[in-house]
Amino acid sequence: MTLHDALSGALPARSADPRLSGIIKLAILAVGGQGGGVLTGWIEDLARSNGYAAQATSVAGVAQRTGATVYYIEMAPHRVGDPMPVFSLMPAAGDVDIMIAAEMMEAGRSIIRGFVTPDRTTLIASTHRALAVSEKMMPGDGIASSEEVMAAAGIAAQRFIAADFDALAIANGSVISAALFGALAGSGALPFDRAAYEAAIRASGKGVEGSLRAFGAALDVAANPVAETAAPKPKAAVAEVIGPARLRAAWDTLAARVAALPAPVAEMALPGLRKVVDYQDIAYGAEYLDLLATVLVQDSATQGWALSREAAKYIANAMAYDDIIRVADLKTRGRRFDRIRKEMRVKETNLLHLTEFFHPRAEEIVGLFPAWLGAKVEADPKWMARLDRLFNKGRRLRTDSLRAFLTLHLVGGLRFWRRRTLRHAQEQAHLARWLQTALAETARNYDLAVELIRCRRLIKGYSDTHTRGQSKFDRVLTATAQIAARPDAADWCRRLREAALMDEEGKALDGAIATIRSFA
Repeated sequence: MTLHDALSGALPARSADPRLSGIIKLAILAVGGQGGGVLTGWIEDLARSNGYAAQATSVAGVAQRTGATVYYIEMAPHRVGDPMPVFSLMPAAGDVDIMIAAEMMEAGRSIIRGFVTPDRTTLIASTHRALAVSEKMMPGDGIASSEEVMAAAGIAAQRFIAADFDALAIANGSVISAALFGALAGSGALPFDRAAYEAAIRASGKGVEGSLRAFGAALDVAANPVAETAAPKPKAAVAEVIGPARLRAAWDTLAARVAALPAPVAEMALPGLRKVVDYQDIAYGAEYLDLLATVLVQDSATQGWALSREAAKYIANAMAYDDIIRVADLKTRGRRFDRIRKEMRVKETNLLHLTEFFHPRAEEIVGLFPAWLGAKVEADPKWMARLDRLFNKGRRLRTDSLRAFLTLHLVGGLRFWRRRTLRHAQEQAHLARWLQTALAETARNYDLAVELIRCRRLIKGYSDTHTRGQSKFDRVLTATAQIAARPDAADWCRRLREAALMDEEGKALDGAIATIRSFA
């Protein structure tokens, strides 16, 4: 069943059984680490401590982020001496009073499964995203649209309460389960007062203070929803350039060249320049601006400088390719360790052990050789096989240890050697061919030239990922050359690029190329 089916009346209408009118039915969809079991326990304790009979069940998903656990709670008023009600073990489509989704896409799945209906269901959902495996596997942007789920939820639910309860919980030193419990209290969907909810949290005896803070903040948000208004996006902060006076003066010279560019180009060229200089050095930044200048002379204001603007972005990406030196450099930067500690919520009393996984192929090792020597070794299958046997092994480096950290730090410091390497010579030659191919089309088909520049998006990452991306890039440019004389060549180039981003194996690209061959 699709989301459209769920909203268009695909579920048959059913009349309520009067014997079940006193039973409250609540379902929760949560994935690993979101505290669905803790939230279920709180709700169950809340009901029982307030004179309700309650039953909670759960059915685990297949795996983390490929299937959420379904927690289900039924409760009904119960007096001593009355027979115990018989509860269901699982939620049924069209028969849920309260649906709690611990993540935005889980809200969408609850609608598709029919758990959310406009005649009875209060839907409480956190708007943050925990990306599914299928979303992460896409070479391009595979993130599903939260806006579509929000729009569907507004139609499917009798009442819809949504906020970023995950961020709210973190801000209050707790986890999302406490915030969702507060949202449930703020919704008023259960006949219990705030003190009863807080008593359930205190009875758990773990993380009480943080949970109570997150609970109270979420309760206020759910009870007093504020319509979101489109706030103007804040301007990105410009990082201060720090270093010796000689280097700062050289940077200022490059920055002045950027300022002299047309505004749409300069807007993209400044972060591009920062990226390239951070990757290598000031001289490399000057080379970047020189390459951009070769594009600019073939561009014009009548076209909105689209070619140069795209080139400013993708030339920087091409020049800042990922090699062993870059990977080692990034893995030993202080900002990275700070980010990991923050994401893992490491406290001062905790000890963080960090293991880096390395799997260098022979190609990465030869890429560090001098260009003349590397070319000879790369052309010799026997030598490549020997290097692969020696280096292509799973290596685990504990960068919280001095020895492993210094090893990576020294490799990361080899940027002075980079321009002499075989890998750099190969990347520069590939960059030159790409620009030459794109700029050759500016006079005949400006839009095609822009699309060819954008094709650089296909090349990213390190090792096998980079090799696959470069293979797709070369195939897209080869296929585009076959239809370059057509008036719709730019559109076909775009289609080829989008097909290449659809799957890792390149099946969609194979189909698009076959289509071109059928009429080229």
